[in-house]
Amino acid sequence: MSEILQSQTGAVLTLTIDRPGKKNAITNAMYGTLVEALERARDDKTIRCVLVTGAGDTFTAGNDLMDFAVIAAGGLARDQMQGFRFLDRLAEFEKPLIAAVPGLAVGIGTTLLLHCDLVFLSETAVLSVPFVDLALVPEAGSSLLLQQRIGYVRAFSMFALGERVDAKTALSWGLANKTVPPDMLQGEAMAAAQALAAKPPGALASSKRLMRDTGALKTVIAREADIFEARLKSPEAREAFTAFAQRRAPDFSKF
Repeated sequence: MSEILQSQTGAVLTLTIDRPGKKNAITNAMYGTLVEALERARDDKTIRCVLVTGAGDTFTAGNDLMDFAVIAAGGLARDQMQGFRFLDRLAEFEKPLIAAVPGLAVGIGTTLLLHCDLVFLSETAVLSVPFVDLALVPEAGSSLLLQQRIGYVRAFSMFALGERVDAKTALSWGLANKTVPPDMLQGEAMAAAQALAAKPPGALASSKRLMRDTGALKTVIAREADIFEARLKSPEAREAFTAFAQRRAPDFSKF
């Protein structure tokens, strides 16, 4: 069974992260499915808007840390890391992209939102990007995009201190368009998606191109990816992943 559910309602393609037993944590294989879905949406004229959400009361707990451990051990080559391909597709995606966030959004769960054109949060949503806690660095262009959106000191606090941001704060900081009760989230997001799907597609794509410097963004993403990959194989990251597996606090005092 696929852990990325795909359904089309009219001209809206909905992608649902569906791995509830692991809080919708995203594996390498799931990233591959997301890449294929975005490529399909890019090329299929019957799809005019994409809505991304999570099953249950979680958006995603971020990357599956066991995959990170495999990479750290040298078990996965760069060209096999589907997450990097997914980030490229996000950066260059020209059709409207909407997020409906039902709850916890960690790591890519938050940085993905920076690529979305509209973001709807459940009132129970909590955003965080605790990359430094894992001995890693920001990804998905977030080292640029997050501080552009909320300012340097707030972005640094989220990255370095792992500060969690609730839905009300995220809205006030400009990370979302609207917060809604949990039972209204999917309806609100779908209504917006259908409204965008009814707009002239060429005008929407041109507007996105004017508002986003795709080339500059992909340059940042590539630079982050180089450092991220190196950090995954660092002794600090090995300690972080080992501590996670052993259900203990990591000890970085020896570094």
